[in-house]
Amino acid sequence: MSEPNFRTEEFVVRGDAVVAKVKELVHEGNIRRIIIKNEEGQTMIEIPLTVGVVGAVLLPVWAALGAIAALAAKLTIVIERVDETKKDGEG
Repeated sequence: MSEPNFRTEEFVVRGDAVVAKVKELVHEGNIRRIIIKNEEGQTMIEIPLTVGVVGAVLLPVWAALGAIAALAAKLTIVIERVDETKKDGEG
């Protein structure tokens, strides 16, 4: 069994839109980790996601994101996504 591949994507959003964007990304699935960075590139919060983490379990995360968003005009959301494409030579 091989290690899964991961790829990262970045989104720059206004502070007031960060919670909605993160919720949207979580609902897409196959996301392993979400990192929120401020305008200087410093990590504000890192959220590891595991299969089945939804709903009430994420309520404290939404509260923390809301507090961070209130302090920043622009944030970068970095997501680490499981890359489900096959490697060369597989299958």
